[in-house]
Amino acid sequence: MPQPSHESTGSVPALDDLFDEFRMGSLRLRNRFAMAPMTRAQSPGGVPNAENVEHYRARAAGGVGLIITEGTYVRGPAAGPVAEVPRFYGADSAAGWRAVAEAVHAEGAAIVPQLWHTGVARGGAPAFEPESPTVSPSGVDHAGQVVGRPLTTADLDAVIASFVESATLARQLGFDGVELHGAHGYLLDQFFWAATNHRTDEYNGTLGRRAFFPARVVAAVRAAVGPDFPIIYRFSQWKGADYTARIAETPGELEQLLIPLAEAGVDIFHASLRRHWLPEFTGHADDLSLAGWTKKITGRPVITVGSVGVDSVFRGDRIDEAQADRFRILRDQFGRGEFDIVALGRALLADPQWVNKMHAGQLSAITPFRVDSR
Repeated sequence: MPQPSHESTGSVPALDDLFDEFRMGSLRLRNRFAMAPMTRAQSPGGVPNAENVEHYRARAAGGVGLIITEGTYVRGPAAGPVAEVPRFYGADSAAGWRAVAEAVHAEGAAIVPQLWHTGVARGGAPAFEPESPTVSPSGVDHAGQVVGRPLTTADLDAVIASFVESATLARQLGFDGVELHGAHGYLLDQFFWAATNHRTDEYNGTLGRRAFFPARVVAAVRAAVGPDFPIIYRFSQWKGADYTARIAETPGELEQLLIPLAEAGVDIFHASLRRHWLPEFTGHADDLSLAGWTKKITGRPVITVGSVGVDSVFRGDRIDEAQADRFRILRDQFGRGEFDIVALGRALLADPQWVNKMHAGQLSAITPFRVDSR
């Protein structure tokens, strides 16, 4: 691995502290950089193949401490619309994921699968398992249009069992934990969001009641995997169908959502942001990002994410001041304790060696992200 420069290069602030180890229970990371989950739909038949193994191995070899896989479908019912999205159940998929985990571990990184149920975002005409109707909290999408049907009590139990099945498999395959996808308007998030949760039972009402079903999923996974297997929970305010959506308008409302999840067994929160540097709430003395508020409220370790390394193009041995300012903010946020781990997405698609090159101060060698980056 390239040796670090331990000083700023041109106008770029040093990020040395982000290369410190992270330890929490059984999880050991060589640095504070993670690969963010990014859907690729490159697994024919839902089974990870040799290309998938190499995709993750290359990013582990590039220096990240933690790999969070793309979203992987749990068994269901009606978990997602695309047949080429990898699944995290069944013997064939298990064999493929075992090969991925072994390749990542051989390069010195940790890896967790992201477990995913899309709910109403699956749509009304899915290519994968089209015979199964789409299910969601209330059978409506964000615009109030009827899509599929509401989840019954039996369906809810089946969803919980599916997450438990996949989490248990992750432990059996030697993964280092799991991430539950509760963000971006997918199933678990649909319980949080008033636009998609019109239920009249115990799963709607106050924000704390909207958190009840996601917390049940967390608690069931915790009971199945034991106390020492890390559970990460990804959540967001914004949705794939509405970038302006907000669930919590105040820190107090955010607390009502997050504390039940923490008490149910979440070890690490992954606060999904589109721009990591923006303050989450106005009118507060604490000018914190969503990640910062999450850590302040829960006391749990937090992963931040959101346009790290992709705002502008690297030029020569410098980057422009807008990008340099973002790195200064990132460094300052870490110094203030707003987050523990930073996730990179598109930057790693463009350049698997991004972390190693940043560590060595080799900015001119970094391949910038383009829309057609793979």
